[in-house]
Amino acid sequence: MSQLIALTGATGFIGSNLARQLTAESCRVRALTRPTSSHSQVSGLKIEWINGHLDDVDSLRHLVQGADAVIHCAGAVRGATQEQFDDINARGVARLVQAAAEQQAAPRFVLLSSLAAREPELSAYARSKYRGEKLLAAGAAQMPWTAARPPAVYGPGDREMRPLFQWARRGVVPRFGRRGARFSMIFVEDLARALAALARTPGPLGQIYELHDGHPQGYSIEQISATVGDLYKRRVYPVPVPAPLLHAVAAVNLTAARILGYAPMLTPGKVRELTHSDWTCDNGAIQEAIDWSPRVGLAEGIKRALA
Repeated sequence: MSQLIALTGATGFIGSNLARQLTAESCRVRALTRPTSSHSQVSGLKIEWINGHLDDVDSLRHLVQGADAVIHCAGAVRGATQEQFDDINARGVARLVQAAAEQQAAPRFVLLSSLAAREPELSAYARSKYRGEKLLAAGAAQMPWTAARPPAVYGPGDREMRPLFQWARRGVVPRFGRRGARFSMIFVEDLARALAALARTPGPLGQIYELHDGHPQGYSIEQISATVGDLYKRRVYPVPVPAPLLHAVAAVNLTAARILGYAPMLTPGKVRELTHSDWTCDNGAIQEAIDWSPRVGLAEGIKRALA
């Protein structure tokens, strides 16, 4: 009988790609959804939907009941306070872990974390992802678990990296932080395959894995510019953005968000993330643990992301 996978975040960018991957692997997918969520990114897929939220323990128990594995992709990437991030990225993890660990046959638990968790001092978001990992480890008891820390994730449907590629295609690309800063990347379909493989791997692990697109030293913004330039046959110029300007704009945005009640993306913490000099990571440990390797390189990934 095919595996039953309980999934959160199925209507989002990464979660919808994972739902497609799991369906292609003949898994049965049961997914948590809020009444206001759009299912357009997963239309046509056979998914059993559970109405609920990460603060609704009864719906979480319904979600994980009888599941062979739980993959937790839901998360908050925007917020004005530590509390807003922690409510989803930390306490939300703890509630789902509790529901899963209560099962008579504990499922395998896979947490989609973030490379930002490696540097929790930088931002409220990074701290919340780090706290989520710690709460998973503390609450799992005998349940086998693992967590993945991807770097920048991109691909069709992405709203975070796509603007960077669009600007580069026009001939300019912003450079945040110092010249020579480096960051790893991964195409969303490769990440989805890795998460699916982690859910299938038998036995307890209790490990946190980094993963990237197979380019071990990551990229500089100059390399991104050159790649886009080669793809679209034009010169692409990196334009440095002064850190004081970024911090000033972020401070104004954060103040406005707290007054008007919206969840901001650009905050002082996000600026510290953007200007951090080393977001490279290592594939070695995850490739030893599971049968997975990245397939999509940067040039092909950018072309598909902008198609």
